[in-house]
Amino acid sequence: MRIEKLTLGSFEIYGLQDGHFHLDGGAMFGVVPKVLWQRRFPADEKNRIKLSLNCILVKTKKALFLVETGIGAKLDQKSSDLYAVKREPGLIPSLEKLGVGIEDVNFVINTHLHFDHCGGNTHKNKEGKIVPTFPKAKYIVQKGEWEYALHPCERDRTSYQADNFLPLEKHDLAWIIEGNKKISEGVEVALVPGHTAFHQCVKVQSQGEVLFFLGDLVPTSAHIGLPYIMSYDLFPLETLKNKKIYYEEAIKKDWILVFDHDPEHYFGKVLKEGDKYKFQPLHV
Repeated sequence: MRIEKLTLGSFEIYGLQDGHFHLDGGAMFGVVPKVLWQRRFPADEKNRIKLSLNCILVKTKKALFLVETGIGAKLDQKSSDLYAVKREPGLIPSLEKLGVGIEDVNFVINTHLHFDHCGGNTHKNKEGKIVPTFPKAKYIVQKGEWEYALHPCERDRTSYQADNFLPLEKHDLAWIIEGNKKISEGVEVALVPGHTAFHQCVKVQSQGEVLFFLGDLVPTSAHIGLPYIMSYDLFPLETLKNKKIYYEEAIKKDWILVFDHDPEHYFGKVLKEGDKYKFQPLHV
């Protein structure tokens, strides 16, 4: 169980994990040759690399925000083996270690609805029914992402599992938004397409300090370089454009960045050397 804490103005930010899983290294790094990416992410015999299921808990004076819920506990054995999922201890025990119960969370923000980002939205109760994991939280999802998740194309159909989000609507916990939106004082979401058409990032700011949750715009610190774009991205040129936009903003205003799949780093910053962007670890 790895938990990291940082202070952002008057807010507390906690880096948490729902565990790890594995994806094809070539798919994760797109056009970048294996000889380059394997230096940071050595592949197993099936060409899979180990990725983290990172989430953050944002504690403000008024509310608790959970960004992403990981892969959850509902995967069947075949899928768990395919992705070599290791969840122990998982997100909920990590929250409990912080003294946070499932009823304490006020808002859950999903950057998008792929199973490795929202699988923990729901769980099976004692009766075997799938219900929301955080029964008093509003779950924030982009309208376009929600609608696409209901009717995904053949290319990414397996990434969407209705049990991860439809129960939210049934229990009146889904907060469907459109575009950039202020959620609460100091917490807002920004529509940042590329990975999916309606992928969103999360901006947290307090007392002049800013933290930006990148989601799958930049999944790991090894993806900082502009050409490092996943083959999973439906709109890679949008990803490229948005990386440039948000890097420049992050450098100008000294933002802290959050990486959702990096096994080593929850937090970091981006620097520019010449015409190239570099990762700078943040020591918490």
